[in-house]
Amino acid sequence: MVTACAVRGALCAGILMAVPIRLAAQDDIVGISIGQTAPAVTIQDLAGNSVELARWVGKKPVIVEFWATWCPVCAELLPRMEAARLKYGDRVEFLVVAVAVNQSANTVRRHLARHPMPFTFLWDVNGNAVRAFQAPATSYVAVLDGQGKVVYTGIGADQDIEAALERAVRGGKRR
Repeated sequence: MVTACAVRGALCAGILMAVPIRLAAQDDIVGISIGQTAPAVTIQDLAGNSVELARWVGKKPVIVEFWATWCPVCAELLPRMEAARLKYGDRVEFLVVAVAVNQSANTVRRHLARHPMPFTFLWDVNGNAVRAFQAPATSYVAVLDGQGKVVYTGIGADQDIEAALERAVRGGKRR
């Protein structure tokens, strides 16, 4: 059991660190390609139940953030995510995928009990979402339009989340 968890954690850490991180202009594409349809992915909710991302994708715009309790950049990104949630909450689904690197589902639940956040939290226990979205690191964000097409990807604390969501709400068109 411990060996399997250690191997799985090392695998996820390797995936997250395999791609060099560039904190570059917002138009640089990182991870999954713009225009690509979001992949079918099965992960878990924080109770350990299997959850298909298709439950949300293709119904309305979706923002997916890859997150960890120990990620300082994720904490810096939080005010932008919360502001966007206030502005777009009724029109956009906010999903946060907690990565299974140096944290457990219990750790995530305890963190959320102390620091509640107004998002749907999911648990990527086997790295399925990390691989499918080609997430290079925590704080990676992918925004999908109402048809499930990727309209934005970015990484870091200075992402313009509201502009990305505006693009998704308008069907992927730039201003």
